[in-house]
Amino acid sequence: MSRRSTLPRPRESVFAGGHDLYRGDVNAVCPPNLRECVLAMEDCCEEAHEAQQLLRNGTFDLPRMSKVLESQKVFLLIDEGTVRRYKADLADEIEPQINELIERAEKGLKTFSRKESLIQSKVAQAMQSRAATAPTANKREERRVQMLLKQRQRLEEEVKILESEILALVRLAANGGTFISYSCPQQNKKPSRS
Repeated sequence: MSRRSTLPRPRESVFAGGHDLYRGDVNAVCPPNLRECVLAMEDCCEEAHEAQQLLRNGTFDLPRMSKVLESQKVFLLIDEGTVRRYKADLADEIEPQINELIERAEKGLKTFSRKESLIQSKVAQAMQSRAATAPTANKREERRVQMLLKQRQRLEEEVKILESEILALVRLAANGGTFISYSCPQQNKKPSRS
């Protein structure tokens, strides 16, 4: 619906006083060029009004939007299907590496278990020989036993750390989460004097 049809028609002016020329010319008709100019002016006013409305609708929220756009954090919202797809892609990409790390950790654990059992047998032998030669035990043998005990304790700690890593990797593989690496403490191994 055009704006022209909703506006009331302008009333015709009748000058109350002054010029007799216009009083007597009540039935005069407006020239067609002037009518076209008035209609064109009404169209221009209508377009200007619509442009003003569009501009007002586009800029009334400008202070809030400028404050929002000043923020440095931008959040991207995605649907749950996309999250699942990316999670599956990540699991497919990381799973072989996690399995390899689990295998390596299990091999390391087996190695440390063998070393631990070997050290335990050495300690047991040393204790038996120490009990047999208790009165005449020499200092060299005692130092060796102490070193073996310390080495055993270090290996036990490493076995515990590796076990915790294996548990963490198994939980990670089950949950499809992020890998957190635990590292074994470095040891300053002194050469044993035998």
